[in-house]
Amino acid sequence: MGMKEQGMKNNRFAVAAGRAGQSRAEQTAALEAVKSGLVRRHTLYAPDTAFVPAIRRAADEAASLAWTTPCPLLVLPLLVEEKVQEARRMVERQQQIRERSRELLAFAT
Repeated sequence: MGMKEQGMKNNRFAVAAGRAGQSRAEQTAALEAVKSGLVRRHTLYAPDTAFVPAIRRAADEAASLAWTTPCPLLVLPLLVEEKVQEARRMVERQQQIRERSRELLAFAT
């Protein structure tokens, strides 16, 4: 068997091994289960309900980004953590702006 034939044989093995794993539907279900658990954990420790929609959006963004990687289940928890921290900062900033606006309006009237 020549080098070219041996290389082709190795490629067929690699493709066959890739198909032996989970189907896309199984991967999606697993990713959604992990994402739901992470959302539950983060919403449980949210300071108030204003953070919940932002946490859900952050988890959705993280899942979308995770799908672009070779191992979405591996990177999802870290991506969710980063996105949730970013979302919390944004919600806190919005709350500060609203509070200052209320103070200014109260002062003006």
